[in-house]
Order: sequence, then C-alpha cells, then structure tokens
Amino acid sequence: MKRRPWDWISASMEKALICEVMRMKKIEAIIRPEKLHLLREKLDQKGFSGMTVTEVKGRGRQKGITLQWRAGDYRVEFLPKMKLEVVVEDADTEMVIDLICDVAQTGEAGDGKIFVYPVEDVVRVRTKERGCSAV
Repeated sequence: MKRRPWDWISASMEKALICEVMRMKKIEAIIRPEKLHLLREKLDQKGFSGMTVTEVKGRGRQKGITLQWRAGDYRVEFLPKMKLEVVVEDADTEMVIDLICDVAQTGEAGDGKIFVYPVEDVVRVRTKERGCSAV
C-alpha cells in the first residue's frame, strides 16, 4: 500500500486542522422586539435564514424605565427584548454584525448588545453532518 505524505497525521491532528479551516462564530444579539421582523427579513435576503429567537427580559445601563400612572411613578426593572442567535462562518461575522447594527439601531439607550462566541463544531442531528455544511 502506497503511503501518502499526510498519512502521519493523527486523527486528532486532522480534526484540529479541519476546525482551523472551518471557523465559525455564534452571534447573539439582544434587540428591541419591534426590530425583529425587519432584521429577520434583512438576514433572509443576505442568505442567513437559520436562527433561533427567544423572548427575554433584561436591563442594561439604563436600569429599566420609570412610568407615570395616576397613583404615582411605577418602575419597570426588566424590559422585554428579543434574543436572536445565528451561527455564521468566520468570514461573514462582520457583515452580520453590521447588518444587525444598521437595522436595530435607534440611537437611544436600550438598542441592545451583540455578543460573539467561537463555535468549535456544529452537528446536524438528522444527517450527522459536521462543520459549516451543517449550519
């Protein structure tokens, strides 16, 4: 049997090399609920249709808001927000972040935050596909 030059690479090294080539990021955006529909449309137009959306409550630097009622002031500590999660190839990360900012930005406190995490691997449950093709 003829040996190939790369036969010396162990399975763990091969996996590490593959992961090095197929880097992915998980983008988690906390946005205003009224911005979700337009953001979903814009992401679809750019080819990013796979996403997870969760209704959440939270607060940032503004620490909630104060509303005035007949009986007096009422403090809302946690405001309703939407959490959008999308996994993209490393090369698309900045484009998706820019798109989220362009759509979700109002210029007021409470526009949200974007968190970016490295993704080691993705597995499609149905087919056991791995990596970027599973996204």
